[in-house]
Amino acid sequence: MRILLTGGCGFIGSAVIRHALRATDHTIITIDKMTYAASEDALEAGRTSPRHTLIRADICDPAALRAAFATHQPDAVMHLAAESHVDRSIDGPGAFIQTNIVGTYTLLDAAREYWSALPADRKAAFRFHHISTDEVFGALHANDPPFTETTAYDPRSPYSASKAASDHLVRAWHHTYGLPTLVSNTVNNYGPWQFPEKLIPLVILNALEGKPLPVYGDGSNMRDWLFVDDHAEALLKIVEHGAIGATYAIGARQPRTNLHVVHAICAALDTRLPDPAGPRSRLITFVTDRPGHDFRYEIDPSNAEQALAWTAPNDFETGLGKTIDWYLGNRPWWEPIRAARYAGQRLGTPGNTSAQRKQRDA
Repeated sequence: MRILLTGGCGFIGSAVIRHALRATDHTIITIDKMTYAASEDALEAGRTSPRHTLIRADICDPAALRAAFATHQPDAVMHLAAESHVDRSIDGPGAFIQTNIVGTYTLLDAAREYWSALPADRKAAFRFHHISTDEVFGALHANDPPFTETTAYDPRSPYSASKAASDHLVRAWHHTYGLPTLVSNTVNNYGPWQFPEKLIPLVILNALEGKPLPVYGDGSNMRDWLFVDDHAEALLKIVEHGAIGATYAIGARQPRTNLHVVHAICAALDTRLPDPAGPRSRLITFVTDRPGHDFRYEIDPSNAEQALAWTAPNDFETGLGKTIDWYLGNRPWWEPIRAARYAGQRLGTPGNTSAQRKQRDA
């Protein structure tokens, strides 16, 4: 299978590429704008593999997309390109509207044009897989059942609203034009190569450097956690075997409060690399909650597990250990990013929003 994959130099996209090159015979054509969180290094073997091609282009550029389809003749699309950091969406929602909504529309339009002209057999086999988030479903209370594929949408942040809009566009292109689409919604991912502004890498690296470990509010907000390599495996199963028009809720049944996550990181680091100053939990610092902070997300993956014959191989403790070990062993990648932040730069982009200041000060 020849897969056109958007956002392949991002955190989840690069994990998909690494897994595809390692465990399948698929050929991957990546389209990536190479914004602040993209890393060509994260492709690992994909940087030199003859089964991988990187195109530096914006998914909002219809000419670039049409050229990619015409040149590489993909059998499927996996759409992962997205602005994804909630704090950034609060301070600057425009980029999220442009990439997540306009970009998805532009990609759908190019894919439909390409798909419509395919021979009958290739047209029947074509798939467009859109990768989304559980945040489109809104927030759960403490005793609410987890999200499923049939949960009503109720997005609460500019980020989740833009992703909800993109999900609706994908389904509309299926029902209106017949484009063979699939949608998957997933929980919080973590693992190697995650950009250091996200909770788990931020806490790991702050703890290593003896800096405060920022926790929003009282730390009781709860998220469901999925190791990124496990998610990559599930995503490839969807594009290979998923039913046209279907939605798959992907999770690992590993809910944890934010405070639990931070304590788990501290304990794992203390075991691996004791701090002479004492347990790293002493660094936990509670900070003002962010606007509209959803209390809880959690997915029931039962349908996806049965339909795909897949369950997440790693529990949270195992995946967290692998993640910490990766950051301990890959200082040359993250140290320049950290240095740029503490020098007053915004991790590769200009700006000085409240979220940026908070993270630099952490």
